[in-house]
Amino acid sequence: MITVSGLTLTYSSGKGVFDLNFTVPKGVVMGYLGPNGAGKTTTLRALLGFMRPNSGKCSIGGLDCVEQAPLIQKKLGYIPGEISFPDNMNGDEFLSFMSAMRGIVSTERKNKLLEMLELDPKGRIKKFSKGMKQKLGIVAAFMHDPEILILDEPTSGLDPLMQNRFTELILSEKANGKTILMSSHIFEEVEKVCDSVLIIRDGRIVEQSDVQKLKDEQRRVFVLKPGEPDVAAGILKAEGFDMRFEQNGMLEVFVSGEKVDSFVKTAARFTVLNLSVKQQSLEDIFINYYGKEE
Repeated sequence: MITVSGLTLTYSSGKGVFDLNFTVPKGVVMGYLGPNGAGKTTTLRALLGFMRPNSGKCSIGGLDCVEQAPLIQKKLGYIPGEISFPDNMNGDEFLSFMSAMRGIVSTERKNKLLEMLELDPKGRIKKFSKGMKQKLGIVAAFMHDPEILILDEPTSGLDPLMQNRFTELILSEKANGKTILMSSHIFEEVEKVCDSVLIIRDGRIVEQSDVQKLKDEQRRVFVLKPGEPDVAAGILKAEGFDMRFEQNGMLEVFVSGEKVDSFVKTAARFTVLNLSVKQQSLEDIFINYYGKEE
């Protein structure tokens, strides 16, 4: 449903995105991860036809994102990273305006979304809080029931309760076979809803993987309480394991998948009072791609 092939789009500063290649199949929710300035928003703007690439192609639903952008935009659901609304318009007026543009007759879906997000759209948008504006953007993006959605930091400004509501909405859309590309900094959110992830660094994709596969491939963190901390640390260090002591006296040992057996045998050489496995989040994995160089 979404195809990006050799996409390069650069700015005068030399930054941008370079030779991007990925696809998002029908019915898949793909997370797009990276810090500010990595190239996420640039990629999404190219997909919307807002920016013309220097080279390469991208298409949505078989339509070219440059030549057929208006046709794509008629059907697509989109939440920009920085939402801008018309000046001096009320929230309900804006939704009516968007409904008229899209030819939406029924208000049923719009009303359900407003109820779910607990949003009263009446009143001047310029007086809305950041969270209310974000909710308004979500309603506008979803109310025409699009088959494909491109979401740029969609839960920015939402409180935890509304973030959970949004997660429920995405899972519901996923169950209905929708195709979604979503950039996010909230890793728990990505883990809950995404089938696969793209990780972008300095304008280049450094990883594309199934979410669970990506987690499985990363090193595990064993948390243990040794009877003799100095002895345990000496033995583990001699065997080449990375570790660090926590303030509570617990020792965290970082073990890659193929060295689990070796770790267990090494730990058997000293007294272990307690041992557990720390569940690694997608954020921990993400830091592996950015923290090593620093």
